[in-house]
Amino acid sequence: MRTALCDTLGIDLPIVGFTPSEHVAAAISRAGGLGVLGCVRFNDAAELDKVLHWMDANTGGKPYGVDVVMPSRIPTEGSSVDLTKLIPDEHKAFVERTLAQLGVPELPEGTDERAGVLGWLHSVARSHVEVALEHPIALIANALGSPPEDVIAQAHEHGVPVAALAGKAEHAVRHVDKGVDLVVAQGYEAGGHTGEIASMVLLPEIVDAVGDRAPVLAAGGIGTGRQAAAALALGAAGVWTGSLWLATKEYLETMPESEAMQRALVGATSSDTVRTRIYTGKPARLLKTRWTDAWSAPDAPEPLPMPLQNLLVAPAHDRIHAAADPSVVSMPVGQIVGRLSEIRAVADVIAELTGDFDAAVTRLDGIRSA
Repeated sequence: MRTALCDTLGIDLPIVGFTPSEHVAAAISRAGGLGVLGCVRFNDAAELDKVLHWMDANTGGKPYGVDVVMPSRIPTEGSSVDLTKLIPDEHKAFVERTLAQLGVPELPEGTDERAGVLGWLHSVARSHVEVALEHPIALIANALGSPPEDVIAQAHEHGVPVAALAGKAEHAVRHVDKGVDLVVAQGYEAGGHTGEIASMVLLPEIVDAVGDRAPVLAAGGIGTGRQAAAALALGAAGVWTGSLWLATKEYLETMPESEAMQRALVGATSSDTVRTRIYTGKPARLLKTRWTDAWSAPDAPEPLPMPLQNLLVAPAHDRIHAAADPSVVSMPVGQIVGRLSEIRAVADVIAELTGDFDAAVTRLDGIRSA
């Protein structure tokens, strides 16, 4: 299981794993893939710097990358206090009313409530890039497509390639025209921010559009070696995985409060997700729970634009996680969640992926020679 991508990124396997957990990211890299740490949860660049120092010391000298959330166009933004003032009272009242109806208690006394994840702000994402480039990272990926061209140039000055997610072939062309080095073709099945075209259709369209100019990674609905083999057969240079790593033992090392979330994921089917704007303000696929159901009720307000929606719901997410009720969990996850049947170590997931890939290729070789 090796492609030219391995040489490009200095990895053993063409498996890129996105995760908000540094423990998971490091384990993916140690196992031969490329762990990509999601930076959006870090409000403080100093906190990110501390975690990246930990990554430097715990990847066994193997490469790793980072993922930021940065729109191509630089928006006008204020402070978190200013932005909070833009949130309508009716939205705040709906959130409080819904939490009460769902039986989600207040946070324990003495627990600090977050003002929101400021990593959705352009200025904070830029600080993430600045910090990341002070470390030996192998990739900067942007979840919102092409970052500003000066950011791409800044990464290239440090010898770091840039990846961008694309939900349409035209997006991929625009990314490469701006200097993006790798395109992640993210299908409708994926967790988090996603477009409307399924991977089986999207991937070959993007490969045909830009594959001769930049490697294309397949994302969305990839959780087995068979699916990775299918992606490579469609022209991908590797796979980008995300939801797969939520049900790992290492995830709890970073976020021990996520045990209820993992129980919810393990008990879900591939039908138990919904694509909605209630998490960030942009369409994102989430686990379907009583929380997402409440936002689809007739009396629910329309979600706010990014970053206001996240500022609105971030304190609610803290309460939901503290409540540890799997039926209310709010978590981005793709349709591959139906295959998450147990909590496993990252190394075991990688081993199963590669073994299943080899078996699929062997079976196809048998068909070809028959």
